[in-house]
Amino acid sequence: MADPIRAADVVVVGGGSSGCVVAARLSENPARSVLLLESGPGYRSVSDCPVLDYRTLPVGPGSVFAETYGVELAPSVPSAMVRGHVLGGSGAVNGAYFVRGTEADFRHWPASWSYENVLPAFRALERDADFDDSRHGTTGPMPVRRQPAERLSEISAAFRAAALGAGHPEEPDKNGDGAGGVGPVPLNVDGDRRVSTAVAYLLPAWGRPNLTVEANSDVVRILFSGNETVGVEVESDGVRRTVRTGRVVLAAGPVETPVLLMLSGIGPAEHLMDNGIPIVLDAPGVGSEFSDHPEVALPYRIRDSLRRDDTSPVVETVLNVGDLEIRPYTAPFDVLVPGSGQPDPILGIGLMVTDSRGDIRLTSGHRRDRPRIEYRYAQSAADRRALREGQAIGSELLRSPELGSLLEPLTREVSDRAVLAHLGTSLHMCGSCRMGGRDDVGAVVDEWCNVRGMEGLTIADTSVFPVVPSRGPHATAVMVAERVSTFLRE
Repeated sequence: MADPIRAADVVVVGGGSSGCVVAARLSENPARSVLLLESGPGYRSVSDCPVLDYRTLPVGPGSVFAETYGVELAPSVPSAMVRGHVLGGSGAVNGAYFVRGTEADFRHWPASWSYENVLPAFRALERDADFDDSRHGTTGPMPVRRQPAERLSEISAAFRAAALGAGHPEEPDKNGDGAGGVGPVPLNVDGDRRVSTAVAYLLPAWGRPNLTVEANSDVVRILFSGNETVGVEVESDGVRRTVRTGRVVLAAGPVETPVLLMLSGIGPAEHLMDNGIPIVLDAPGVGSEFSDHPEVALPYRIRDSLRRDDTSPVVETVLNVGDLEIRPYTAPFDVLVPGSGQPDPILGIGLMVTDSRGDIRLTSGHRRDRPRIEYRYAQSAADRRALREGQAIGSELLRSPELGSLLEPLTREVSDRAVLAHLGTSLHMCGSCRMGGRDDVGAVVDEWCNVRGMEGLTIADTSVFPVVPSRGPHATAVMVAERVSTFLRE
């Protein structure tokens, strides 16, 4: 095995949903050397990929494919959140839910990120098996398909019938105009396997002599000379080394990207000083005001033997109504997430547009110490009202003739107390290093996703989203990585 390389034109930190795209795209230029560093385990072929099964989420206790963080969802409501820790990142271990942000979502982004401007990238990245029109692509790396109505599991089919029976419209394309209604979930699934960006982008590029991929390699900090990026410090198998580079692309995800910036001296100055970290750049927006989708569980008990087809994905169909997304999971979570110990099946109530904003802060200046993560869910009257409304809609669906014959709700309470008792997160964190204009003091990156005030430092993951989209973020994360790659190539 060759010695680990000590210099590259570009170092990509994080081999997740975004980092795999950036590394593959930038290495298309044979004159540019690219090093991708992933802290989790890796693989070199599809046959060796350990996370292809789209029917489960391999993120339960003890999983080597996930990092678990203790969090506070609301005051005195502790919980845990997980992020993918494997080549392909969270997009390799999630529910294969591959939905775009809507046209309305991009009105909150800088003008150069309008829906009209990002649509070509959405089209270029996807290979949609169901739609061939001006909004969709059919030749891109990422497969997209939806579960046809005749193949829906019994719970999904009954949920769809209940939603239609309650007067909700049909929305056959969740990657369409964002009008809302009940419809099938776009899935990054091809045949019988989940396709992450590692499989779709990185593995086909693996043989390029100018691309190096190192798994099980943790970036300890980014190195600077003044405001210029000069390298990264990497730890592999307990050995540290320095890799020299003039361009670092951070794609470590919405938790580790701001953590790594702060450990490297970029973040809120007072907070860095409190942790004994020399200040490179006072950037108050680092780790600040992230957004995510709170999710309230409505548990139920199955009346009879409810059939879950062996080919059922985690979620096949959802109802979007106003700012809410209601999700009938196809099995209990102790089946979907082995080892989770959650035996009751649930209906998930996601609040997709929320007032809540959270912070990520260091607990020390040491790389191994976990950060403090506070979501501050359900703190505004508007958010609590919306979540109660979601409880009411979900409870009504569970008591409908279509679903009532199959299951029995375990709670009928619609209240703030019930919200907090069943509160979770959709694991869609965004905006912890958000992009914005010059007059936005909380913006960390500019519209090209370069860190303001620094040279040679770019971010290309969901950290840069101005706010979490009103649909899941996976497809939008891939789109951002495609556009950032274009910016860097130019």
